[in-house]
Amino acid sequence: MSDQRESIRSNAKYLRNVRPIDPDEICEYVTGNPHPAVVRQHLREEAAALGLIERDDGTFVPVGDEPVRPRRGPVERLPAEYERRLEDLLVERYGPDWETGASGDLLRSTIRRFKADYLDGRSVDYDDDVAAGYAIYHLPGYYAAIQYALDDLADRGLLDRTLRVLDLGAGVGGPALGLCDYLPADALLEYHAVEPSAAADVLEELLAETGRNVHPTIHRTTAEAFDPSEAGSGDGFDPTAPDDGFDLILACNVLSELEDPVAVARSALETLTPTGTFLAMAPADKNTSVGLREVTRDLEDERLWERTAMAFDAESGGNAETYRRGEVTVYGPTVRLWPGERPSDRGWSFDVRPELEVPAFQRRLDEATPDGDDHAPGEFVNVDVQFSYAHLRLDGRRRIDMRLETSEWAQMAEMERHVTERIDLVAAKLSRSLSDGNGNGGRGSGRSNPLFKISDGSEDTDHYAVVTTETALNRPLLEADYGDVCSFEGVLALWNDDEGAYNLVVDEETIVDRIA
Repeated sequence: MSDQRESIRSNAKYLRNVRPIDPDEICEYVTGNPHPAVVRQHLREEAAALGLIERDDGTFVPVGDEPVRPRRGPVERLPAEYERRLEDLLVERYGPDWETGASGDLLRSTIRRFKADYLDGRSVDYDDDVAAGYAIYHLPGYYAAIQYALDDLADRGLLDRTLRVLDLGAGVGGPALGLCDYLPADALLEYHAVEPSAAADVLEELLAETGRNVHPTIHRTTAEAFDPSEAGSGDGFDPTAPDDGFDLILACNVLSELEDPVAVARSALETLTPTGTFLAMAPADKNTSVGLREVTRDLEDERLWERTAMAFDAESGGNAETYRRGEVTVYGPTVRLWPGERPSDRGWSFDVRPELEVPAFQRRLDEATPDGDDHAPGEFVNVDVQFSYAHLRLDGRRRIDMRLETSEWAQMAEMERHVTERIDLVAAKLSRSLSDGNGNGGRGSGRSNPLFKISDGSEDTDHYAVVTTETALNRPLLEADYGDVCSFEGVLALWNDDEGAYNLVVDEETIVDRIA
């Protein structure tokens, strides 16, 4: 570090606890009297290490201690600045009429190809064209989905205003941009993306549109090869040290593309702070959604011998090697309501949120499809927000922390002995209504009765609540959000041989209450 930079840093350390740090003032105290713009640039580069945010007036102040509050209301659209930046990139690569002619045909065929490959479980190679097509088709939905998943953390005060984030397989940046916009302007984000493909070029372009208190670094390597020590910063941050690490680790839409996702996730968890969160996400389709649950279940309850440190031992009068251990816990949205019980059903569970406004770049590509093309209008429009997700933590916390007793409630693991009986149970609602055919394998197709996947965390077979008669006393099930826990009194347990699942019939004799 140069003498000038060290002098700026020292002055900032002193003034941060006294008054706002003004580059116009600091330049007078630094040898050589550098221009205020030079001082400001140095402060921006050191802001993450010093815990400073830059205000609109150009001064720097310490980041606040208040946790981030949850977002209110739905995500309505991809912001215009990201739309413009992506269209600028498309114009730069393919010309001003990128959606027409050979370039438009190329992008449409590319989107069709990677959609088919993805659904068939084949690997996708992300060259420049695939990265562009992926951004057109998937960026908006992923931008919205991450914000809904972050709500679960912010709602419990678990999302700090100072965040060190590791984003494994960052892709073109949907989750990254959603995270940046979820945080308030006075939050400090040190963001590390791991992305080896051409998608990193799109990501870099879009990150340029984020706020002044977002400090991004892109590591152009694979998740398997990434060395967390490369993410060290000027404050001595060492993600492999016992008391350091990442506050939030993202693995969004990437686990299904890894050869050994459990090993990669386990390695990432070893760099998580004691109170941090590992957030995994996947599309709602069966293969990726079930795959995500399998990874989290493989990791659950594992005790990680995380990192070693030298600590003073009072008895021996010397240093002793100590370990920080953490047990991997599923924080949410799935539940573990029975002590010692874990689910082993197929685990296909996903959330569905309101559609977004159609971005201009999707509309342009779709409407420019030639008449002779075998094309259904809307083929290249993707504004659905449907996703699976899981939060893992090492501090034992759960979003819903309950311990049920069989003397009061039936257990899904023993549902076979309750068939044809009316029972009382407690379960989380893990789907929107599946009766419109949008759910598990089209299970609800053709049904008029509301149908919801439910879970108490002990089941080895899928369970569904079917509302055959809606009343004021069972309406809380219809009103409950994804992940909410409800009590069911007098629900009728039946076996559905066609579906190979249990149906819990909610009718005029059933009382449902939401449990806070």
